[in-house]
Amino acid sequence: MTAQKGERIDKFLWHVRLFSSRSAATEACRRGRVTVDGQTVKPSHSVSKGAIVIVRKPPVTYSYLVIAIPVIRVGAKLVPDFISDFTPDDEKNKLLQGRVASGYRPRGTGRPTKRERRDLEDFLS
Repeated sequence: MTAQKGERIDKFLWHVRLFSSRSAATEACRRGRVTVDGQTVKPSHSVSKGAIVIVRKPPVTYSYLVIAIPVIRVGAKLVPDFISDFTPDDEKNKLLQGRVASGYRPRGTGRPTKRERRDLEDFLS
C-alpha cells in the first residue's frame, strides 16, 4: 500500500474504516459532523498528511491524526498505519455509560426472566 498526497475526506473516512460505507461518510460530512483542522468540511474537501480530523458520532466525538493517506480501503489491522486515535478516555467512556442505561446485559446471560425484566423497567422509568 503506497500513500498518496491528498484524498477526498469522505473517501478517506471510508478507506480507514471509520464509516461502513462511503455514502455514510458523505452524509456525516453533509450534516456537519466532520471537521478537519477545526473547520466543518464538505465531502469533497481534500485531507492531507498531518491533518487533525474530528468525527462526531453521537454521543461520542472522536479525534484522529492523519499519518498517511491510503490509496484503497485498508484492512482493520493496517488502520493504525494511516491514522492515530487520540480521543480522550472520557469520550470513549460515554459508550459504556450508554450501554448501562439502555439495559445492556453481559454476553451469555440469556434473556431476562420476568422478574428481572420488571426490575429493569422499574429502574429505567
